[in-house]
Amino acid sequence: MDHSLSYKDLPWSKHYPDGLKQNLDYQRIIIPEFLARNANEFPDTVALIFEGYQINYATLKQMTDQFSDCLHQFNIQKGECIGLILPNIIPCVVSYLGILQIGAIAVFINPASSDREMEHQLNDSEASMIITLDLICNRIIDLRPRLVNVQKIIYTSLGDYLPFSKKISFSLLGKRRKISVSVQKAPNVYQWKDLFHKQDDFTFQRNVDLKDVAIYQYTSGTTGASKGVVLTHKNLSRQVQQLQSWFRFLEIGNERIIGALPFFHIFGLSAVLNYSIANAWTIVLLPKPHPYPLYDAIIRHNISIVPLVPAMYQSLLDCHSLDLSKMDAIKLYLSGSEALNIETIKSFMKQTSCPIIEGYGLTEASPVTHIMPPGYLKRKMGSIGLPLPDTLCRIVDLETGENDVPVGEPGELVIKGPQVMAQYLNRPIESSCTIKDGWIYTQDIATMDQDGFFYIIDRKNDMIISRGYYIYPREVEELILYHPKVKETCVVNYPCSEQGEIAVAFVISFGNVHIPSQELIDCCAGKIPDYKIPKK
Repeated sequence: MDHSLSYKDLPWSKHYPDGLKQNLDYQRIIIPEFLARNANEFPDTVALIFEGYQINYATLKQMTDQFSDCLHQFNIQKGECIGLILPNIIPCVVSYLGILQIGAIAVFINPASSDREMEHQLNDSEASMIITLDLICNRIIDLRPRLVNVQKIIYTSLGDYLPFSKKISFSLLGKRRKISVSVQKAPNVYQWKDLFHKQDDFTFQRNVDLKDVAIYQYTSGTTGASKGVVLTHKNLSRQVQQLQSWFRFLEIGNERIIGALPFFHIFGLSAVLNYSIANAWTIVLLPKPHPYPLYDAIIRHNISIVPLVPAMYQSLLDCHSLDLSKMDAIKLYLSGSEALNIETIKSFMKQTSCPIIEGYGLTEASPVTHIMPPGYLKRKMGSIGLPLPDTLCRIVDLETGENDVPVGEPGELVIKGPQVMAQYLNRPIESSCTIKDGWIYTQDIATMDQDGFFYIIDRKNDMIISRGYYIYPREVEELILYHPKVKETCVVNYPCSEQGEIAVAFVISFGNVHIPSQELIDCCAGKIPDYKIPKK
């Protein structure tokens, strides 16, 4: 290891994809302007596919304009917040783009959230309008008396955009299963399609600047409970352009991406929706990405880009009847949100011709900060890759967070870049603890090697301290998973009067066969220091 190497040397830039520079020349453009440009250049390219129903970029732009005009008629002001409680369906995309186009702020909320969580996020953001699904609209109406600022509710249906044959089947299925969706009558509750029938072309224009807030994205954050991450148009636009620079082998206007990641999660919003709109790609919307419909959609639509989370990749592997080698149109597999198990990577590579590119990020960074360059997958197995252009990274000591640790040693990963948020909403103390001089403290323990590749060891909060020594659960879990009988494992801390804490491993075996504890201890012996080996 070269001990003279510093994080300031930006060693990662030497291993960037060919021709990529550390600093980019960014276009001053917001996401709806990408849509406007692509509607002009690729009007007939299919933008969205939902259950066989297709709309092209010209139509998507027209629908976005109509919805923006609708919001103007409702007197929605610049900086006003609108809650989106929707799965990945066409109205979700149109609503989001329309909100951003007039300078309002989108607040994505998981439809599966509890009433308490919805109430917190809607009140904290001071949302004045909600756009949701008919299936949960009555629940939202009942919740409205507890919502301090919500004045209007718009609801749509899964059946609003379906091919004629599927619309008939959808109706018959509802009758057969005795599923009836009847939204209760209430003031200021509107049906989505009725609003569109009343709107003509977009006539209202509003100046939206890159510095303006685009979304409040709620997250548990790096510490504490749900809080709103404030992301600007600049954050979202810079992130898209960083991704464009990294994957230059992908073609503008000529790719198909699977929309399986929920848009209410920042990974799905940025890496699927925003990224696709900026590149005039076709998004195949999949609200419920179970393995069989996911596999079917990838094959049937000749999907070329597949962004998934690790659990989705594992679910495809677990369905042994699926022939993954038939997914041969794919140019790029992306994985994020959490660490991808090395064994999953290897198993997937055996069955497909295209490797999984792993990345790293956090909601507070829009979210992607690191991506693995394709040519290094085997040499740097387990790495989260290199920082994106204009993204600076350091590893700092765990005690003070002020001093850089030597290259190769573990510490907390801190990041600075154009995709990083400025603050949390209404949380000045948490903001100042998480962002210091523009650097976001990720709470992730990591290392950087001499080539500038980063490796996540564990979460700072998950770290076990035994007799003053640090034990990183993920490191031990990866080792235990090499045991042929082990299917899953979780290493946690356990109080100990003598050592403070000890590591304890919980294990699920294949076929529920018994594995003696000593056998698992022996598989760790000699590979990690004794103090890291689980005692139970």
